[in-house]
Amino acid sequence: MIQVQNLSKTFYVARREAGLKQAFHAFFRREREAVHALHDISFTIGEGEMVGYIGPNGAGKSSTIKVMSGILTPDSGSCLIDGLTPWKDRKAHVRQIGVVFGQRSQLWWDVPVIDSFELLRDIYRVPEDVYRKNLTELTEMLSLQQILKTPTRQLSLGQRMRCEIAASLLHQPKVLFLDEPTIGLDAASKLAVRDFVRQLNREHGTTVILTTHDMQDIEALTSRIILIGKGQILLDGSMDTLKQELSPMRTVTAACQGDIAALQLPEGVTLGADNTQGEGLRHLTFSVDTGITPVPALIAKLSEQVSLFDLSVQSVSMDELVLSLYRKYRI
Repeated sequence: MIQVQNLSKTFYVARREAGLKQAFHAFFRREREAVHALHDISFTIGEGEMVGYIGPNGAGKSSTIKVMSGILTPDSGSCLIDGLTPWKDRKAHVRQIGVVFGQRSQLWWDVPVIDSFELLRDIYRVPEDVYRKNLTELTEMLSLQQILKTPTRQLSLGQRMRCEIAASLLHQPKVLFLDEPTIGLDAASKLAVRDFVRQLNREHGTTVILTTHDMQDIEALTSRIILIGKGQILLDGSMDTLKQELSPMRTVTAACQGDIAALQLPEGVTLGADNTQGEGLRHLTFSVDTGITPVPALIAKLSEQVSLFDLSVQSVSMDELVLSLYRKYRI
């Protein structure tokens, strides 16, 4: 579906010191600095995949999305999306993709949302019957019934983002690029957007590339992440593998009854705390190195020695995991 090979893009940024003298000097002789936004990046994304494309600010995420959507032309390298080169086959390409930029709008500010939708229908030349079908489906899935007749400028941020997503999908794209789609949204709006993206992928097989700093979005929607830093691909792997490699420790909390003093624990497991209050069940917390003893093995060992009534397993948060990635690659 998406094949990116040796893609590079360099921008030239004007620099000068503060002050009137420096401004006068820059008027005649401007100093420029080369910024390598993308440097020889390569990856492949299969049809129907949902991939998290992450990295710190300035890493090259948005530049990659703009190249893949045909907005930018790279200095070198190739990009094929369903057999088309975005910046060469622009008209045919944009019919197959949908793009949502969290800080930019494709809706007209002063007209009702439905007018923007109909204008997009004409731009993409969507047949009337297909448009009506898609509009009905998107309106129901994103709960847009009460806001279609409202001007965009009068919508809340959450309402506008739901309309932006609907607008990007009216022409039934095969690929959806989401660049910070939940930025600034409240908890309810974030959950609604995540549920919709999952449903879209499940029912239509839409390929989704998600760039965001909200790691809860990444954890909720994607099973694979691509890490970019300083314009280079640093890591590409599954979420489960990364968690296991970077943070094998788990915290297991157990409510149990039995002789705790005689409890024998497997290698790699330590009793961290006994949070029992008063009489009754014992509430124990164990620290587990899953590289030595998997959690199921610990549960089996405990069940042989005590009566278990409740269990919970906690792993490192996604934010901590990504922070450890940034530290590991020094970005």
